[in-house]
Amino acid sequence: MSVIFRRTAMFGFGAALQAIWVGLARAQGNPPAAGARGPAPSADAAGASQVVAPAVASEAATVPELPVLYVTGVEVLRTANEPRLDIVRATGVTSSAGWSEPQLVPTYAGKPSDDILDLQFIATIPEQSEDAEGFSPIGAIFPIEQGHPFKGVRVRASENAIEVKQTPGSGQATIEVDDCKDCVGKKFAAATQTQLKQPGIIREQDLPKLVRVIRPSDGMRGREQNPNRLTLVLSDDNTIVEAFWE
Repeated sequence: MSVIFRRTAMFGFGAALQAIWVGLARAQGNPPAAGARGPAPSADAAGASQVVAPAVASEAATVPELPVLYVTGVEVLRTANEPRLDIVRATGVTSSAGWSEPQLVPTYAGKPSDDILDLQFIATIPEQSEDAEGFSPIGAIFPIEQGHPFKGVRVRASENAIEVKQTPGSGQATIEVDDCKDCVGKKFAAATQTQLKQPGIIREQDLPKLVRVIRPSDGMRGREQNPNRLTLVLSDDNTIVEAFWE
């Protein structure tokens, strides 16, 4: 008989473990950002003073959840005491400070054909744009009920994934992209340019995959908030004058 996994299973146990790990993750890397850029350009942002109040005044605005930027490690641990549980522990980085409530969420219900539990690593996004001041560490856990049918676990972030093919087990990923914390004041070289890596030059191919470049003559279309998109504002000579995550 197939065992159908339900997120409600082991809720009390999982919630306690989740609270402990979230507290550790916040203490490591998610303090309130000092370099906040003001309200995000989105009508959905919580607390935006210009947004028209909803019809039901008591109903709070919901801040969206999105995948974290990168997953850096996945461990599947097995408890020693009965009833034994497998606990998935994932670590990663967000684009900036300000992310909160990290969690691992199954991408589907039921037993997958490859017997790999597929999880998405998500968190609540910042309520405002954040200056590019370096990636911020984050982590989450996910308990799996006893007797589960999974032989391995896969955790997906926005830009990568890590698969652990057997449980217990672990896997890691090395993130070698430039987090742009030192971008301002340096020259930007587009991916189409032939440019060797050297001090004072920020090459597009060394940055995260999703980058928006705004030159002095460029307009700005839309107001979509995407905290996994790096925006670079350039001067006439391609010097980076602003770098922030939207």
